[in-house]
Amino acid sequence: MMATENILWLLVVAGGPFLLAILFGFALLRKRRLSRSERSARDRGTRDVFDERS
Repeated sequence: MMATENILWLLVVAGGPFLLAILFGFALLRKRRLSRSERSARDRGTRDVFDERS
């Protein structure tokens, strides 16, 4: 019984951060850079929003 509890705690304490690190790494690898036209459209939209507020 005690050995099972120790193994479960090991999985929670060591496995949790390991799983989070893998998920963060996967998210960083999947992150896509904007193309030049997408960047300019984003910047134009941002300027439009701020010009409306001024």
